[in-house]
Amino acid sequence: MKNVKIFSLGIAMLVSFLTFGQEKTITGTVSDKVGPLPGVNVIVRGTSNSTQTNFDGKYSIKASEGQLLVFNFTGYNSTEVKVGKSNIINVVLKEGVSLQEVVVVGQGYSRKSKKMTTQSVTSHSQSLSGKVAGVQINHRSGSPGTTKVVIRGNSSLNTQTKPLYIVDGVPVKEEDFKSINPDDINSVNVLKDTAATSVYGNSANNGAIVVQTKTGVQQNLTEKELKKRIKEINKTTKPMVIEPDNEDYDSFTENAFESPKSAPLSTFSIDVDNASYTNIRRFINGGQTVPKDAVRVEEMVNFFKYQYPQPTGQHPFSINTEYSECPWNTNNKLVRIGLQGKDIPTDNLPPSNLVFLIDVSGSMGDANKLPLLKESLKVLVNQLREEDKIAMVVYAGAAGMVLPPTSGSDKKTIIDALDKLQSGGSTAGGAGIELAYKTAEENFIKNGNNRVILATDGDFNVGASSDKDMQTLIEDKRKSGVFLTCLGYGMGNYKDSKLETLADKGNGNYAYIDNIQEANRFLGKEFKGSMFAIAKDVKIQIEFNPAHVKAYRLIGYENRKLRPEDFKNDAIDAGELGSGHTVTALYEIIPTDAKSDFFVDTDELKYSKVEPSKTKFNDELATIKFRYKKPDGAKSIEMVQVIDNKVNTIDNASSGFKFSTAVAWFGLKLRDSKLVTNKSSAAIKKLAKAGLAYDEDGYKAEFIRLVEAVN
Repeated sequence: MKNVKIFSLGIAMLVSFLTFGQEKTITGTVSDKVGPLPGVNVIVRGTSNSTQTNFDGKYSIKASEGQLLVFNFTGYNSTEVKVGKSNIINVVLKEGVSLQEVVVVGQGYSRKSKKMTTQSVTSHSQSLSGKVAGVQINHRSGSPGTTKVVIRGNSSLNTQTKPLYIVDGVPVKEEDFKSINPDDINSVNVLKDTAATSVYGNSANNGAIVVQTKTGVQQNLTEKELKKRIKEINKTTKPMVIEPDNEDYDSFTENAFESPKSAPLSTFSIDVDNASYTNIRRFINGGQTVPKDAVRVEEMVNFFKYQYPQPTGQHPFSINTEYSECPWNTNNKLVRIGLQGKDIPTDNLPPSNLVFLIDVSGSMGDANKLPLLKESLKVLVNQLREEDKIAMVVYAGAAGMVLPPTSGSDKKTIIDALDKLQSGGSTAGGAGIELAYKTAEENFIKNGNNRVILATDGDFNVGASSDKDMQTLIEDKRKSGVFLTCLGYGMGNYKDSKLETLADKGNGNYAYIDNIQEANRFLGKEFKGSMFAIAKDVKIQIEFNPAHVKAYRLIGYENRKLRPEDFKNDAIDAGELGSGHTVTALYEIIPTDAKSDFFVDTDELKYSKVEPSKTKFNDELATIKFRYKKPDGAKSIEMVQVIDNKVNTIDNASSGFKFSTAVAWFGLKLRDSKLVTNKSSAAIKKLAKAGLAYDEDGYKAEFIRLVEAVN
């Protein structure tokens, strides 16, 4: 009961009072005896102010005290509720004159006749048990032109893309489907995933709504006729996509070539984030153009794991280098630098003090935001042990704690708290961060894993909201010794720039969760690397030998570059490395004997000129240095390694070199780099396939499919 009271108090704190005279925002849930009802019309009587409940039965509407809210839904009695002092009104509708029971129709092929057949299998309440609460088809105000299909309970179809519509066995356009009078419908079936694609092919990737009318012609199409009809529909139907018009990405200019004579040192912070890759995947899979500034090449490369050896000495990571040819500029070379973090056995991991900081504002109501967020965090909860503890802070119009620190063994309590979360209100991100860090600090575990996990679309709009404000706030909070993980969700209004800023400045990492598979990867399979730091403030500094290098440039890491003097300055923040994590960086090299249109050498300088024959380092290409701190340390430790001037052909390079180079090449293509001669997708694909190894989970094969989808 205590937890329930705390949860109720936290939700009450979230209510945002937006006062315009006596008007205020009313929120709530509409349900029946089965569960939440989506698509319920909510109207302020005597006004044109109306809204509908979302897929979770939730609504938000402005009204004044004393006004009447009218709740209407086909098949249920209309209900009126007077607005009182409370801002929350939950309603349970009672069934009235219901529609004829919906019958689910199973679709399949008879292989003998190759004719489509239909078979009534069961009522919807039985067949969809445990999947959806039911199927409702209705229209507003008796208009047959606005037919609405509502899938009760969990969303069965991707709400951002259109399903395939089948009426009486024939694929139809959406406008034809909407013209159906619901009273003429005899049965409806909603198919998704393999149940849809096994019958209708890839055109039903977003599901299929199969309707049989009372007067249907029951056309029995052959498989060939069906495919032809679907192809005709696809030609005339444009998929619905959400354009990233309101998404924010930091703009940056790609690294240029520099001379080792005038810029002898290249210094940067490592970056283990991979949010850019999953975000790019979302755009490509949605058939959209990838925004140039959404592409951070290093995050694409670091999404994938490479077969670097485990460290064997006293340091927490191994250093691996490789020197080979550059495929996009054939006169140039590439240097690959790879770090492999030590893989700590799960039994030896320190106890965790985690605080979920969850955005439950109105912008999080979409199916690919808060609903996906809750399912994602359940993946992480399943990794927790008895010695771990987790607290939960939410923020919207205000911030509140909905779960006090709870043992990782009490998974039911944690998951119940997640399931109760609802969206609504503005976004007081700054207040949420303050409360989350305060909670983490009060429960700090010495030598433990202390971390805030922020889950949001990044759309902060109340309180400390600008990127600069957030940067100042998070830089102050990292002094507490609490690490930060940022999880991004959603599309359309996604604020990548804010989340990247928070992760970069808060001893943190950052991932974009585009689906539950990505949640399983980042929060499940790679839980240790994502959540347990083995080194922090990891910096790399490389000095190229001018005897062999005319010019060099770092591929990616544009917003991670440091000044040479920052390398030994322990006050300068840098990236963290997790258990089992890998980090890869690539340098493009213009050899001294190569001609290039991308770099013009300066005149020989009087004091820096060195004859190659007179240097004792003629067999060295570069010297590379690393500095890092222990997770709870304040003083950095330095490592040094030399890269030999021994170039290998790309055919003889390792599979990891080939694949990481192909990923970087694709990123440069997406950014339309002006420093790349060859941007052929076919060439990128060929190199990626040559490096396709150690792909147990299929992520590398998926990358090749993304390359194929971009001209």
